[in-house]
Amino acid sequence: MDFEHVNGEDKEKVTLFALSTCGWCKKTRMLLEKLGIKYDYLYVDLTSGYERDKAVEELKKYNPDVSFPTIVIDDSDVIVGFEEDQIKSKLG
Repeated sequence: MDFEHVNGEDKEKVTLFALSTCGWCKKTRMLLEKLGIKYDYLYVDLTSGYERDKAVEELKKYNPDVSFPTIVIDDSDVIVGFEEDQIKSKLG
């Protein structure tokens, strides 16, 4: 899977699974950038074939409902949806 990288403060490993057409995903990206957090993201809807299968398989490890946005912090903490207070608490 080819994640896109956004530079910022190197606190935790932050991975965002998102959709390119999702307004809440866009808000999540904007918040992460406002907080100055370094993160990687993948627009799952822009993948196809084997890459999409791998992306969904990876996402299901953290969010069995495969809903967006999903933020994974240090491969253990998961925030599903645009939960601004949770995001700020964990990463702010």
